Amino acid sequence: MSGTPVSGGHPGSGGHRGESGEHEPPVVRDKRRIDPMTGALRPTAEHRAAEQLGTAGPGDDAGPGPEAGPDAARLAEELAERTGDLQRVQAEYLNYRRRVSRDADAVREAATATALTALLPVLDDIGRARAHGELSGGFKAVAESLESAVARLGLVGFGEAGEAFDPAVHEALMHEESTDVAADTCVAVLAPGYRLGEKVLRPARVAVASPVPGSVGGTSSSATEQDDPWGADSSAERLM
Repeated sequence: MSGTPVSGGHPGSGGHRGESGEHEPPVVRDKRRIDPMTGALRPTAEHRAAEQLGTAGPGDDAGPGPEAGPDAARLAEELAERTGDLQRVQAEYLNYRRRVSRDADAVREAATATALTALLPVLDDIGRARAHGELSGGFKAVAESLESAVARLGLVGFGEAGEAFDPAVHEALMHEESTDVAADTCVAVLAPGYRLGEKVLRPARVAVASPVPGSVGGTSSSATEQDDPWGADSSAERLM
């Protein structure tokens, strides 16, 4: 009994016939990530999809394709904007640090000035005791320690007899006229002045002498007339 021949191969034969009746070769898919010939990393499906969208995948050094022009320009614009924001924040932070440091210095100087101003009467007492020869023994050691401490804090005394009177740093407690001065002059210092840096904590308290009206170079016109009662015109007449 003859039968019709089977057109296909055996199911387990590993191949099949095409329309021409010949067996098609098996398809081999190489899924290795490293190319055995070049040793380079083969792109994955994600890389190829990213390249088609115009963006490079992780690890790709190639730049964006021609279709990525608008996206690249947008990314560059966002990068420039974020960089500008970062620079502005950094500048604001630096200005903030400077302002805080300046305010801290001002507060520190104000606190120091307040404390030193409260000690000025004590320094006046020490100065009077020294002037009368009463600064000796343990009191002298304590007084010198206090003077050294306030000097380290920046307290500086000023005011000397003979210097020109300056209302910005001098306080006139006494006033007199004198033929020995050509301008307002401090002739005596009743209490020294003190400053902290550029700030005057207390002006020097002084006695001021002003030149006599009509005097020239500390010599009055009345004294000249007494030396030469005839006057300049009379002397010229005597010579004639």
